[in-house]
Amino acid sequence: MGKTALFLMITVIAIPALAIYYGSPLTEAQLAMAEILAWEMVGFSLLSFIVSEVTRNYSQTDKLWSLTPIVFCWTAAHLGGYEPRMVLVSVLVTIWGARLTYNFGRMGGYSWKFWEGHQDYRWDHVREMTPALKKPLLWTLFNLFFISFYQHGLLMLIALPIVTLHGTGEPGVWDAVLAALFLGLVIWETIADQQQWNFQTEKHRRINAGETLTAPYDKGFTHTGLWARSRHPNYFAEQSIWVVVFGFSLLATGSLNWTVVGCVLLIVLFRNSSELAETISSGKYPAYEVYKQRVNRFLPRMSAASLD
Repeated sequence: MGKTALFLMITVIAIPALAIYYGSPLTEAQLAMAEILAWEMVGFSLLSFIVSEVTRNYSQTDKLWSLTPIVFCWTAAHLGGYEPRMVLVSVLVTIWGARLTYNFGRMGGYSWKFWEGHQDYRWDHVREMTPALKKPLLWTLFNLFFISFYQHGLLMLIALPIVTLHGTGEPGVWDAVLAALFLGLVIWETIADQQQWNFQTEKHRRINAGETLTAPYDKGFTHTGLWARSRHPNYFAEQSIWVVVFGFSLLATGSLNWTVVGCVLLIVLFRNSSELAETISSGKYPAYEVYKQRVNRFLPRMSAASLD
């Protein structure tokens, strides 16, 4: 995990730098927008790092995950004079963020004491799997560079295609198609998260009531509905949403520009994140290995798979 984190931290700096150098340059106005977004990113990163170090709750970035892209997009839209294409993407990202914020909140992610709330269980596993990170100094550096700066840098990069929309004119029919696809993916992610919520809520209700876990709860993990077509249907939608955001840039500029690095790096992050989650699930649930053999990780199957 430590080597993976180091690789990701290098790519989030090196790939955009190379892409900017060799790709089509931003206009002066677009570059000014990107610089302001970068300073906002630094502020969010430092806030997350300081609060997490003081409270020992290392999910401060998680609390902001669904919020900072909204800030990035509306900042760019404001600086761009609220051009229609920029406003359209900002509205769509706000819809995405509002839904994701609600879902994170109902799982205990937020508290009126903003520094408290849910902490991602995977960080404990990361430390167990990487003994070097048990050393306080190395964990602090990991928190600073990966948990805080890398993830907020990535959040800025996935929103950065919006700056390339400045000065590209009015949205057209294909923008409407992309907007419809974006909303369809938000609906898909909503359904997946709701199915996960329903499954886990009922499973824990039965456990707390001392009831026998019958099918499908006896497997221990969600594997019906959309989860019978993809092991991570919510992750599939999340990655696809940001590919669509880049699609607006592709459409507006007419070229495969360097802002594609954001959604590409997000896909890399989700692949590694899902591998960690699945390693944990395989250790907890005997049927999970069978599930992995029958169901694709991200790309949904045409037909639902059964574990019975």
